[in-house]
Amino acid sequence: MLTVREIKARTETFFSQKGVPNEKLDTDILIAHSLGLKRLDLYLDMDRPLTEAQLEALRPLVKRRASREPLQYIIGTTEFYGLTLKVDPRALIPRHETEELVDHIVERLAAPPPRILDLGTGSGALALALASKFPDADVTAIDQSGEALALAAENAEALGLAERLTVLQGDWFAPLPEGSQFDLIVANPPYLTEAEMQTAAPEVVGHEPAEALVSGRDGLDDLHRILGAAKDYLAEGGLLALETGIAQHAALKQLAQDNGLSGESLEDLSGRSRFFFAIS
Repeated sequence: MLTVREIKARTETFFSQKGVPNEKLDTDILIAHSLGLKRLDLYLDMDRPLTEAQLEALRPLVKRRASREPLQYIIGTTEFYGLTLKVDPRALIPRHETEELVDHIVERLAAPPPRILDLGTGSGALALALASKFPDADVTAIDQSGEALALAAENAEALGLAERLTVLQGDWFAPLPEGSQFDLIVANPPYLTEAEMQTAAPEVVGHEPAEALVSGRDGLDDLHRILGAAKDYLAEGGLLALETGIAQHAALKQLAQDNGLSGESLEDLSGRSRFFFAIS
């Protein structure tokens, strides 16, 4: 019988041969997940033998990761801003950089926003993080994909936030009732260029929904639409907060100005201009 130590070494080597990044961490996570353990618990008994049934449970997970399926889809969950979210191919995997957007929003707002709109909600990550951060807010989440909205609703239910979340299907602002106003509008829209998508990691190209990533030749198609309509839905003193491409901010400032908004770039932790905030 093979031990945890032996299986760990073999899997790390296999992942390295397949070009899997973070092969040691991914190996630990998959073995622990298949055994129903926390990752650190593996190191308490590295010479523990694994039964054939346990190996049978692990093998398909290893094959999926070796094919460059994202680890989060294999595990079925990811952590986002202190919340455990269900993730699967119905929606984009929430990124750590997007957690920084929430931090910037919290720092920027002088008072809790009563009405929040999340455009292109996907798994519901931003909407649910903001709902948990601002417990008195009414949150509306919009997505064009019915499958993504179903995933967001499942996450809201699991987190006990379903009563606070209104989900609407449609294209950006289109499904909102006439006269809708929000104190905070957030979006992590598609912003990759077609060329950037061609060079993205296999996990992204082969498994995540392209419609949630690519936005025309310059990556600005959807940002044009959001900035073009946002002023009509922002309450007085309201804030528009966006995650964007790092090379798009000169164009975004001009777009904001053309549409009666005042825009400002904010950097992520690596010092790159990733976030764009605008007020009317």
